[in-house]
Amino acid sequence: MKAIIIPVLILSGFITTFLNSQTYSDITYDAGSVIEVQSNADVCANNIYINGTYSGSGTICTGALPVSLSSFTSSINKRDVTLMWVTEWELNNSGFDIERAIPLNIPEGGTSEWKKIAFIPGHGTSNIPNGYIFKDVNLKTGKYLYRLKQVDFNGNYEYFPLGTELAVTPPGNFEMSQNYPNPSNPSSKINFEVPVTGRVTMKLYDITGSEVLTLLDGIRDADYYTVEFNGSNLASGVYFYRITAEGSGPMLFTKTLKMILVK
Repeated sequence: MKAIIIPVLILSGFITTFLNSQTYSDITYDAGSVIEVQSNADVCANNIYINGTYSGSGTICTGALPVSLSSFTSSINKRDVTLMWVTEWELNNSGFDIERAIPLNIPEGGTSEWKKIAFIPGHGTSNIPNGYIFKDVNLKTGKYLYRLKQVDFNGNYEYFPLGTELAVTPPGNFEMSQNYPNPSNPSSKINFEVPVTGRVTMKLYDITGSEVLTLLDGIRDADYYTVEFNGSNLASGVYFYRITAEGSGPMLFTKTLKMILVK
């Protein structure tokens, strides 16, 4: 008999059962079993008895799992995703890698490669609840998957998938934000939003109204964008930047804001 342990994403209900208690039952595989633990899978219990052959790059561990995760939730605000999770207790917990992937639109499904985007330190060993928060900001329009990779100080790890697909949708209106930081010294960023595909231009003017610099001129799809401003070649002073965005039909958006350059 060959038992294949598939990735933790599919076994999330099985793993969650173990997380809710620090007491685990034993797992015994019959004589002659061939156990294959695939990559990214975790099988844990107080004691695991394999009366046969074990193979695969997944993890088999004994004893209590190092973290009891009581919740893992998310929220979306325009192009920013906030992840929140709570541990009931922690044992030798170094922290959490935040990993992100993109669902693939192919018949058999799947995801892009998981990429580490941040690390959040843990609380080591703790027997009280601890809350964590992470913000993934300035995302492009699209769908995203997230998971936590909890790592202990010995290098052992386990995965906690969010379990839901998150979608950053196109903006509903034209908008341009105040540059930040302001004053610039000498660089800053300008965020803007376009709800439809069209030509977008952004230009910089001095206090007399003379054009100084073209920051952007081109076709942009409906999405969220950031323009990088660098005033290293300009004199300190007050400037104005204006966006003009053209959509389909009569849609036209213009907005002007003031920035201060200090060097």
